[in-house]
Amino acid sequence: MLAQLLERYDSPLVEDDDRERDHYAALVRTIVGQQLSNRVVEILWGRLLERFGGQPPTPAEILADDPEELRAAVGLSRAKVSYLRSLAELVESGELDLDHISEMPDEKVIEELTAVRGLGEWSAHMFLMFQLGRPDVLAWSDLAICKGVEQAYGLEQTPKRAALEQLAECWRPHRTAACRVIWRAVDRTNG
Repeated sequence: MLAQLLERYDSPLVEDDDRERDHYAALVRTIVGQQLSNRVVEILWGRLLERFGGQPPTPAEILADDPEELRAAVGLSRAKVSYLRSLAELVESGELDLDHISEMPDEKVIEELTAVRGLGEWSAHMFLMFQLGRPDVLAWSDLAICKGVEQAYGLEQTPKRAALEQLAECWRPHRTAACRVIWRAVDRTNG
């Protein structure tokens, strides 16, 4: 089935590298962009950069900023400001070691990131795929992946985690590439 998607959508297995250079900045952007359209994310991200002199804020800058002023200036919810502060606190205290996160196995990265209030497994999967460039990540919690697999495999219902993991076992060690192909197919089907 995946081979048919590759033929139909001619999707590259490797896409342009548009990663943030800084892991912390990538996580800040993840929090800012949760559950928002790409257009809104770009606006909010631009406001955040503007607030901090054109650069992503450091953990110290987030913690030094007044939460209500940050919220109002950027247009963030109170929850997202609290998530940014949680991330900043963990990085500042050394509890989250982003300098060495790229050396950790996938499961340890997920464990570390989900300790941050506001970052769940989906965010950790996206970080592994797009920031760390890990080749064998299955984004089982991504609705587009689940729906795409349902459509591609002609399933009667959207697969749950266990079913998706079992089905994707044959994609190893390239599950990240498989997810990208499925996302491309879903985008073209819906676009």
